[in-house]
Amino acid sequence: MSRRDVRVLQVAASDITIAKLLLPLIKNLKANGYEVESACADGRFAQELNGQGYVVHTLPMSRSINPWKTIKAVWALYRLLRKEKYDIVHVHTPVAAGVGRLAAKLAGTPTVIYTAHGFYFHDLMKPWAKRVTILFERILGRFTHMLFTQSTEDAQAAIQYRIAQPQRVVWISNGVDINRFTPRTDNSAVRARFGLEEGELAVGFVGRLVREKGILELLEAMRHASERIPNLVLLVAGDNKTGGDRDVETQALVQEYLSSAQLPFRVEFTGFIDDVEEMMQALDVFVLPSYREGMPRTIIEAMASGKPVIASDIRGCREEVSHGETGLLVPVRDAEALGRAIVDVLNSPELAKSMGEKGRERAEQYFDEQMVLDRQLWHYARLVSERHPALAAPSVDSMHLQEKSSHEDGTN
Repeated sequence: MSRRDVRVLQVAASDITIAKLLLPLIKNLKANGYEVESACADGRFAQELNGQGYVVHTLPMSRSINPWKTIKAVWALYRLLRKEKYDIVHVHTPVAAGVGRLAAKLAGTPTVIYTAHGFYFHDLMKPWAKRVTILFERILGRFTHMLFTQSTEDAQAAIQYRIAQPQRVVWISNGVDINRFTPRTDNSAVRARFGLEEGELAVGFVGRLVREKGILELLEAMRHASERIPNLVLLVAGDNKTGGDRDVETQALVQEYLSSAQLPFRVEFTGFIDDVEEMMQALDVFVLPSYREGMPRTIIEAMASGKPVIASDIRGCREEVSHGETGLLVPVRDAEALGRAIVDVLNSPELAKSMGEKGRERAEQYFDEQMVLDRQLWHYARLVSERHPALAAPSVDSMHLQEKSSHEDGTN
């Protein structure tokens, strides 16, 4: 009897997560002999992927924590798992990770992998809320056979809070296609595309318009910065269509701020864009003032594009940004400090240029997407050999990948 391929289901709440974050992993797994399908909420990207030949199951998934929606999602995913009998379920993003692991446990799926793109708990949470969130992670950790973390701090937290046994915790980092995000010497055409005029300085933000991304602090910081720097433009890429009520509330506050204040700076909203690499070239500095992150991809994209970065001094961001070398780290929710940092970078073109160059070097050295994929492929192969020895072994250069999967001191 011939051995069959390993069947894998990637689970995320949003179809944009599958299309924009997980597709490289899916492609690499398929290239190494795995049979891979996905499950997420319906949407434009799910339909596009299905049209391209990928198998994407659409389920009533949601990013928001709603008991009724969660029950419906668990039931729908449970039925899919019982029908398709996958060997491995790989879950992503906080809500989908909970739904996916519960459904996998109920369906008897033999192997579960969880990628913590950023644990939901963080230091700014109320103590009781943090304790409850960690408790849920511990419970769900009992159904998890391997935990991938993108940040080293999350790997340490997983062990510290007994979310997973140390031997099950694997740091994988995060990365981008370095060849896609490359610095350019002439960005005049792309600046014109985004409505930037000669002499204007562009501060960029990419992300969902939710409060925890720090968009309100960013607007206030721009007001502070514009008192010292004329011709500032805030270029915002993102929309509020992928979240819950928090997005609607934040968008209303943003619009209220813009309409009530006599703004000394200009704001351009691009909406969602597919070619972030183009926008990055139009910027003078990239800013991410989030309250909570895992290992933000946008910072890596900015560094790979040769742009200086200003970010909150939180997990993930401080692992990516080398303070004073590739950018600046500022306290969370501190609009004045954020404004001063913007002024410091933009008022010193030589410093901004140096930060951008060193950021590109750092991205090439530590945040190349293929290294991240190699680490996952090696641990997939190890997990299959341990838990599914009767299945077809993937074709993997184990020594090469093992070397790349080692992690002694993070990226510092």
